[in-house]
Amino acid sequence: MNLAFAPIGKEMTIKQINADEKTKRHLENLGMTVGGSVTSMFDNGGDVVLKIKDGKVAMNKSLALKIVV
Repeated sequence: MNLAFAPIGKEMTIKQINADEKTKRHLENLGMTVGGSVTSMFDNGGDVVLKIKDGKVAMNKSLALKIVV
């Protein structure tokens, strides 16, 4: 399932990131790595706010569709 469609409030594990290397490095710097966990906190038509470790990250739908949980 893509991160854009993940249920709100449920902790999920990142299985795959389908993006170019630059984007993958940026996501890794934010704490999003394959095998890591994220929790969707808010969904606005595919745009999401995520809880990653102790922080929060907002992500648009086009990027959220590239992340498989």
